[in-house]
Amino acid sequence: MTNQEITSLFDNFNNLKVMVIGDVMIDSYLWGTVERISPEAPVPVVDVLRREKRLGGAANVAKNIKALGAECIICTIVGDDTAGEDFFNLLTKNQIKTSGIVKSDFRPTTIKHRVLCGSQQILRVDEESKAILNTNENNKLLHVIFEHIENTDIIILQDYDKGVLNKKNITKIIEIAHQYQIPVVVDPKKKNFTQYKGVDFFKPNFKEIAEGLNISIDKSESSITEAVKILKEKLNLKNVLLTLSEKGMYVDFEDEKHFIPTDIKSVSDVSGAGDTVISVASLLYALKINPIDLGKIANIAGGLVCEQLGVVPIDKNQFLERTLKEL
Repeated sequence: MTNQEITSLFDNFNNLKVMVIGDVMIDSYLWGTVERISPEAPVPVVDVLRREKRLGGAANVAKNIKALGAECIICTIVGDDTAGEDFFNLLTKNQIKTSGIVKSDFRPTTIKHRVLCGSQQILRVDEESKAILNTNENNKLLHVIFEHIENTDIIILQDYDKGVLNKKNITKIIEIAHQYQIPVVVDPKKKNFTQYKGVDFFKPNFKEIAEGLNISIDKSESSITEAVKILKEKLNLKNVLLTLSEKGMYVDFEDEKHFIPTDIKSVSDVSGAGDTVISVASLLYALKINPIDLGKIANIAGGLVCEQLGVVPIDKNQFLERTLKEL
């Protein structure tokens, strides 16, 4: 691609409307210093310096979509609790629509608490429910999806196995999307892996494809190629992007197959890299970019966020600069 084509492509992100559906959470960070071990137990004592809360899970995908310039609405369930209010406030702060959020009296808002000393994470504590949505919650979620789907260019199903996406609603969501001729992109997890039949674009990672298909694979090209072939046949898929951590990516779009090497310059934290990759790849897919350029650009995005500490969205200007330099 020429520099002009790349710049135009990034400008066209601003014209897209994206719906993200899936499990959301708050990523809570507590930074401090450690100078002694507790006399009560052999654990470090952290002297707190600062705290921060960020959008996580599917909400981090929405945040990335927004950072890239596209319009985004997120459809999900949160608890009717203090953390749920924090979540609404974080969405508003990041200028992400809140009209697709359903509050539940039966499940808490997911929070992942991380305690860090410098750049080293020393503890994580999760508050969450992994129960699937009850009938009333499912119906409310489908209702808000119906309300907002008409002007959507692409839908991302972001699954973290927390219950928002489940057997009761996945097939219905895909059916609704295809009725409106809206492409569906999926970032799967193990529990619902085989439920996403017939979606337009499937993006597992190496661990997920092995667990989801219950097969033994290695990172050789022949093993990966065969695994993706099995996946496409089993789920009736046309397009697959398989992320391979340090090995980069494998793109299998209809008749095009490409291995794309990693683009990470230095690794500070891999948290959120998958969210960034699915965000960028989805926008590129909506703009009908050819598979190899899609993979290369998404790979650059994933590498960039790995250079940052914590779950952070992509910086569009930095991303454009890196893409112009390396593509």
